[in-house]
Amino acid sequence: MTLGEYVRPPIEVDGVHSRTEPVLGYLVDHRDGLLLFDTGIGAVDPETEAHYQPRRRPLGQALAAAGATKDDIALVVNCHLHFDHCGGNPALAGRPILVQRAELNTARTSGYTIPELVDFTGVTYTELDGEAELGDGVWLLPTPGRSPGHQSLVVRQADGTVVLAGQAHDSAASFGRQVGDGGGSPWLDRLLALDPARVLFAHDASVWTPSMRTPNPG
Repeated sequence: MTLGEYVRPPIEVDGVHSRTEPVLGYLVDHRDGLLLFDTGIGAVDPETEAHYQPRRRPLGQALAAAGATKDDIALVVNCHLHFDHCGGNPALAGRPILVQRAELNTARTSGYTIPELVDFTGVTYTELDGEAELGDGVWLLPTPGRSPGHQSLVVRQADGTVVLAGQAHDSAASFGRQVGDGGGSPWLDRLLALDPARVLFAHDASVWTPSMRTPNPG
């Protein structure tokens, strides 16, 4: 689901050009109901608003376009708790939010994210330490780097394993380059051992497949 977009300024890209990136969420049909992976862009302070110029798509509108409603959501997973990934969490108060303990601890420190998006009325966290099997071929895999408690969701399907990688990488292309270089991080090696057929991202609509292994020259 498209939940909005924001402009990444040149200082975060190449020093010259800005880049508009989508903000994507994913619905997974789970035995307990629909699982929502990432919930969109939350309200931020004026400085952050000016820095990223976000354009938000209301969560209810995005869900309706996917044939669902907020009432259909049984579980929430955020890849991490930055404002552009957990912004819709308060609208889903009462649903269990599955989070790595390291991420939640970091999110409660000053300057990491927007506090109102982390601790709000009705929030219900299920804290995890590492991998977690959610049943029906769905499990969570720690993929730290972007944040200490970043996590990805792995879904076994009839046509292969799908990984919702969040912001473990900014793009399918950068993920493909690291895969082509032989991995190099424990979490990536663990992920590749699952033989993923497709890897999807939070800020890139492109989908990585095994045919996109692209080693760097030299």
